[in-house]
Amino acid sequence: MQVAYQHLGNIEYKKAWDYQESLLSENLEIKKRNRERELGQRADALEATHSHFLICEHEPVFTLGKSGAIENLLVNNAYLKEKGISFFKTNRGGDITFHGLEQIVGYPILDLELLKPDIVLYMRNLEEMVIRTLAEYGIKSERSNGETGVWIDTDIPHKARKICAMGVRTSRWITMHGFALNVNTDLTFFNMIVPCGIQHKQVTSMEKELGNKIPVSEVEEKIKKHFQEVFGVDLK
Repeated sequence: MQVAYQHLGNIEYKKAWDYQESLLSENLEIKKRNRERELGQRADALEATHSHFLICEHEPVFTLGKSGAIENLLVNNAYLKEKGISFFKTNRGGDITFHGLEQIVGYPILDLELLKPDIVLYMRNLEEMVIRTLAEYGIKSERSNGETGVWIDTDIPHKARKICAMGVRTSRWITMHGFALNVNTDLTFFNMIVPCGIQHKQVTSMEKELGNKIPVSEVEEKIKKHFQEVFGVDLK
């Protein structure tokens, strides 16, 4: 299966969200036409959906998932405006998180019917992609039972820390939204929220774990490699 790769650079959150919605809608229209062909028992060949993998960075922004609690935003609108931080309520799963510069944000728009229609497996595969990427830098990361994302030291409660947050949406097995991996991210922004709605857990970055900055573009290339391996797809 081929997946179209795009690097969107530093893009406004809303612009990236709208772009994802347009790609999702395009695929939903294809599925609708295919369903009409099947119901009408027409001999036309079915159309193929189009899968995408978008990578980008955002200026500072807090986003709240559809099941999230606004109380997990610890600052008011006046403070956000003063600091130039955006805020959006989104239609993804999960609670509140932060996106900022030198954080890799990935948005896979995949037709899981062409892979395996299993959202739990999809989330575990996203985590696996990040775990393999971090391992290349000597960072031992893992899953935390009952908590989506990628973590470090989950067996030591006072030291457990999240390095990659995840939240997705699916419609007719087409995915959108995705993951945010902290590379050289300014972690002070996370003090303004209860990250992912999880109390008393820390947030970390690759820079903090390694003690030095890492080229974001280099990490992106490793993510692309492991994305292809884990999902069994080819980026084009």
